[in-house]
Amino acid sequence: MSKMVVLFSFSFALCFSDLKAAGDQQRPAKGWSGGVARVIITPDQPMWMAGFAARDRVSEGKLHDLWAKALALEDADGQKAVLVTTDLLGMPKELSDRIRDRLQASMNLPRAQIILNSSHTHSGPVLRNSLVDIYGLDEDQQKKIAQYSDRLVNQIVSLVSSALKSMVPVKVYTGNGVTRFQVNRRNNNATTLLQQTEVKGPGDSAVPVIKVVNDAGDLMALAFGYACHNTTLSGYEWSGDYAGFAQLELEKVYEGTTAMFFAGAGADQNPLPRNTVALAQQYGKTLAAAVESVVSDEMRMLPAKLTTVYAEVALPISAPPSKEELSNMLEKTTGYQKRWVTRMLKQIERGESFITSYPYPVQVWKLGDQTMISLGGELVVGYANQLKQIFGQDIFVLGYSNDVMAYIPTTAILREGGYEGATSQMVYGMPGTWTPNIQTIIIEKVVQLAEQAGVRKSEKKIFEIN
Repeated sequence: MSKMVVLFSFSFALCFSDLKAAGDQQRPAKGWSGGVARVIITPDQPMWMAGFAARDRVSEGKLHDLWAKALALEDADGQKAVLVTTDLLGMPKELSDRIRDRLQASMNLPRAQIILNSSHTHSGPVLRNSLVDIYGLDEDQQKKIAQYSDRLVNQIVSLVSSALKSMVPVKVYTGNGVTRFQVNRRNNNATTLLQQTEVKGPGDSAVPVIKVVNDAGDLMALAFGYACHNTTLSGYEWSGDYAGFAQLELEKVYEGTTAMFFAGAGADQNPLPRNTVALAQQYGKTLAAAVESVVSDEMRMLPAKLTTVYAEVALPISAPPSKEELSNMLEKTTGYQKRWVTRMLKQIERGESFITSYPYPVQVWKLGDQTMISLGGELVVGYANQLKQIFGQDIFVLGYSNDVMAYIPTTAILREGGYEGATSQMVYGMPGTWTPNIQTIIIEKVVQLAEQAGVRKSEKKIFEIN
């Protein structure tokens, strides 16, 4: 080969390399893809309502529909995650496992990539295998609950499929707002609240927001949270309570957007005062206004990198009362407590053992540089406050995720007792209370998973943990 041919070949290769490099620079890097879907889950017949033991009859109409909504995200490397929000009291393990098993089998989505969050509205339907002793259900109602629960599983699986199929290029933003209608119910008397000059006890006033915008600049989804019980209403009409009204308000303000509420660590926080539709609407508009403030301000755009980790940790349960203690309780209790005692005694008579621990779900997502920590059960606010001290105030903490099996009190609340610490386990049918070390177990598991996900601890120590 002549020198001229060699030089020509070399020059051509350099030219081709330069053109390819220029083309790579002009080609936009792959970013997020996102998809949204929604489905009405309002029961089509009167059913027993979840959340309040004092109810004595089935539902009577609706204030507005109940919804399940899904936000699917995929990062630049093809890693997927799906957030599902529901206007329900809480998803029990049996239904959650069925849904997640089917999503794994049909869509290759492992548990780490799915969050099933419940708003904890007390104006939704009873689900199968949830709070088994609290409701005095006849055979007809149990049949309706089983049918509704089976249909719900199918609806949510189809919902996730629709969200995944609808994905388009998007940008994802996050931010934190603030509002303060939550009141710590362990430290404030609801009946005298209006006479108080200060509200006592720990709380979390943050309003975490995720904004998803398509390439045309259209707002596709707003996922937002708050740490407060959805217990403004205790009547007999279906509704998402204040969170339902907040979603309706945002979808009115941002036409064409899907608004999704996720519950935070608000198990010891109530909307006070309460018990009127007007107050539920007021709190809904107040929460929506906090979200609007975040959306109107500059939000942080997230790089298209997604990491998801999940584990279940065994939380120890204390020994149940003895047969003698239960027999004595039987004579003094009524309602759901009597049903709990009766069931416990029957289990002893059959020679069946009680569970001594529970597989508790712990989950960490890192959306770009936004950390989301999702924990199961009715999570009290002390967990959010401690996790924010560890990882910074901008993290998102979700309770009521993947399995709502009981209240999750802090060590301090367990020692203090009261409803969240001592008696609420009867509501959920648990044989005993949690042992005092569960807070340490849960926090240590979160820290471990966060490290796996590449989440850094905060260097700032903002306040002491209560």
